[in-house]
Amino acid sequence: MSDEMSGRIEGAQDARDLVELATTEDSVGDLLRRGLDWLTRVVRFDLATVFLLKEGRLVSVAARGPLANAKVRQHTLNLAEFPSLRHALETRRARAFTEEDHSHGDGDPFDGVLDLPPGHSCMVVPLCAGERCYGVLSLDRAECETYPQPVVDLVEVYGQMLATAIQAAEQRAAFEQMHRQDHEHAKLLEAQLGGESEGILETSLSPIMRDLSRRARQVAETDTPVLITGETGTGKERLARAIHRWSARADEPFVTLNCAAIPAGLLESELFGHVKGAFTGATRDRAGRFQMAHGGTLLLDEIGELPVELQAKLLRALQEKTFEPVGGDRTVRADVRILAATHVDLQQAIAQKRFREDLYYRLSVFPLRLPPLRERREDLPQLCAFLLEEQALRTGRRGMRVTPAGLARLEAYDWPGNLRELANALERATILSRSTELGPDAFDLPVRGGAGAEGGAAEASVVEGASAEAPLKQGAVPTLATVQREHILRVLTLTRGRVYGPGGAAALLGLKPSTLQSRMKKLGIARLDQFVVDEV
Repeated sequence: MSDEMSGRIEGAQDARDLVELATTEDSVGDLLRRGLDWLTRVVRFDLATVFLLKEGRLVSVAARGPLANAKVRQHTLNLAEFPSLRHALETRRARAFTEEDHSHGDGDPFDGVLDLPPGHSCMVVPLCAGERCYGVLSLDRAECETYPQPVVDLVEVYGQMLATAIQAAEQRAAFEQMHRQDHEHAKLLEAQLGGESEGILETSLSPIMRDLSRRARQVAETDTPVLITGETGTGKERLARAIHRWSARADEPFVTLNCAAIPAGLLESELFGHVKGAFTGATRDRAGRFQMAHGGTLLLDEIGELPVELQAKLLRALQEKTFEPVGGDRTVRADVRILAATHVDLQQAIAQKRFREDLYYRLSVFPLRLPPLRERREDLPQLCAFLLEEQALRTGRRGMRVTPAGLARLEAYDWPGNLRELANALERATILSRSTELGPDAFDLPVRGGAGAEGGAAEASVVEGASAEAPLKQGAVPTLATVQREHILRVLTLTRGRVYGPGGAAALLGLKPSTLQSRMKKLGIARLDQFVVDEV
C-alpha cells in the first residue's frame, strides 16, 4: 500500500474539526464545502463528488479535486443503471474497487464527463443517517491501486458524520421555513385580532368608552408603559391589542404572558429565557418572552399574580432594558414596549406587601380602567351586533340579531363575567336557536338586581300586554320588558318624575341618568307629560 493511498488523521485538530463538522449549523451547501475541505487533508483523491438522492436520481451537488470541473458539478446519474451505488445505499456500507473489477456490474459513473485512464480506482460511501439515506460520496483516483480497507473504514465513518450533519441542516431549514410561515400566520392573526379589538372599541357609544378609546389612541403613539385595570372579562387583552395596532410597533410582535397561568417556578424562564443546562430538562437554549417581543409589545397579563421574588428582576429589566437568561451570565438587551393588565387592586396588594410599590409606579405611568359592562349597558346593542358578526365566522350562523325584548333581557342582567360572559351567552344562544331572531327566551340568564325586575328572579316569557299591577292569570307571566316598564313608571311616580340628582329615579334604580333615559325611550316611556323631569 502506497503512502498516497493511505488515509490518516494528522493530530487532534483534524479530529476536532471532524466532530465540529457533525455539529455545525451551516447550510447544506456550506457544510459540504467544509466537509470536502476536511477530506482533502486525510485521504488522497483526484476527484471527490457528493451526490444527493432526488427522485431515483443521484444529483451532483459538490465536487473537489484536480479533476473537478463544471460538467462534474452538473452531473446526474440514474440510480437504476449503477448496481454498485444501489448496493452501497441498501447495505449502508462503503466499498472500494477498480474499473477492472467488473463484479459490481456497472460502468464508469463519469463516462462522457471525464477522461479517466483504464483501471482507475474508486470508492463509494453511502451518506445515511437514521432511517434515511441522503446520497453517496464518490472518491476517484487515476491510479489502479484499490483503496485499502483502513481508508475505507475511515471514510465510512466520515460519511456517517457528514450524513448526520446534512440531516441536521435539512431539519434546521425546515424549522426555519415553518417559523417563517408561523410568523406570517401570526402577523395575519394579529391583524385580525387587532381589528376585532378596535371594532369592540369603535362600536361603543357610551361616553366612558369613547373617552377610553380616545386616551388609548393618544398613549399608543408613545412607548409609555400602560397599566390596564378592570374586572375579569372586560376585554383588557383586546384593549392591549388595539394599543399595539395603533402604535408604531404594529408590524412587530405582540407577545403575551399570563402571569397567573404559569407555575411560579417557571415564570422567570418564561420571562427571560434560559440557557442549556440551567435546570433539569433544559436541553437547549430557549428565548423568553422579552426576547420574543424585541421591537414589539409585551403584555404582562394578570401582573398582580407575579411572585414578589420576580418583581425585582422585572423592575430591573424595565428600567435598564437588559436581563440575563436563567443560568446564563450574558446580558441580553431587548427593546420592548410594556403593557400590563390586572383585575387585582394593586394598591391593596401593595398595602399587603404582595406587590412592590416601585414596580407599580413603573407600570402605571398611564393607567386605563376598563369599566364593567353593567356601567355601560347602553353599549349592549352595538356589542351584541359586533359579537354576533364575529361569531358567525366560527358558528356559520349569519344574520343573527337580538330582538328588543331580548336586549331588555340582557340589560336586566348584571354581567359579572362582563364582555366574555356576554360573548358566551350570545354564542350559546346562536347555537341553540332555530331562528335568526334571539328573543328573551334564547338567553338562560338569571336576572340580577338593580336594573331589572323587582326581586330579580322571574324568567321572562313572551306574554304581551300584561300589567305588573294586575294579578297574574294561571300560566301567564309578563315579559321582562313589561315588568321593567312598569317598575320604572312606579319609581318615576314615587320620585314625582325626578330622574337626576339625589333621590332621583336613576339613583334609586342604580343607573346613570343617561342610561335610564335611553331605557325609557326603548320601553316607550318617551312622553313624560305627567312628570316633570329635572335637567342637570
